[in-house]
Amino acid sequence: MEDVVLPVAQKGEEVLNLVATKVSPREFGSLWLHQLSQAMQTTMKYHHGVGIAAPQVYVSKRIIIVASRPNPRYPDAPDMPEIVMVNPEILTASSEKCLGEEGCLSVKGERGRVLRAQKIVVEYYTVMGERIQQTFFGFPARIVQHEIDHLNGILFVSYL
Repeated sequence: MEDVVLPVAQKGEEVLNLVATKVSPREFGSLWLHQLSQAMQTTMKYHHGVGIAAPQVYVSKRIIIVASRPNPRYPDAPDMPEIVMVNPEILTASSEKCLGEEGCLSVKGERGRVLRAQKIVVEYYTVMGERIQQTFFGFPARIVQHEIDHLNGILFVSYL
């Protein structure tokens, strides 16, 4: 199957205001979930993103991809492997916060400084349904928080 770049929902579109639905246990490992996560990764890379959430591609499901790496939009981003997170939940967030610049594929041309937790612990599932618990610091933690906000119908501009 060739790489698919999906259309990206823009601020003001209803799908971005919805609380996304959890992926059900029977959907883990499905062709649908594999194809969606692949298309989300292709779309994110095409637009030089460091993360993407399923609602941004018109699918109101709790799926995000976190992929910090230097690119034209974030030249100083640390390099990390791409992680597809299904049904992610922040278990703990540090009281230590940091202010950092954010942009969004769904909010073209706007950037702003947002206060986020410096460290978070996240529980999520892989596409195959394996449960993972992982700690994120700094910029990757910011990406996870930004993308989980999308799953809850929140855009970063609401913090500005």
